Amino acid sequence: MTTFDEREQGFERKFALDQELEFKAAARRNRLLGEWAAGLMGLATADEYARAVVKSDFEQPGDEDVFRKVFEDLKGSGVSISEGEVRMKMAELLAQAREQIKSGE
Repeated sequence: MTTFDEREQGFERKFALDQELEFKAAARRNRLLGEWAAGLMGLATADEYARAVVKSDFEQPGDEDVFRKVFEDLKGSGVSISEGEVRMKMAELLAQAREQIKSGE
């Protein structure tokens, strides 16, 4: 095997690992977002709602399905919140989830 082939395989492994970590971070972010939203809505079943938010991410590619579910649920329960606030919280929780995964939590 040539050095070029070894480097190529190394890059492929790193890419696969990065994608796996990003998937885990997004799933953790969605769970944290669900717990946060459940707290705002005063739900007694925060864990159940968090699981529903995680599942909503599989409806469409990207984060819009998660955003839409949480935002509409918050609005529907009478919580006064803007789209920007929910998007900021999503970004904040994604950074937090990435740090948790890097530190092995």
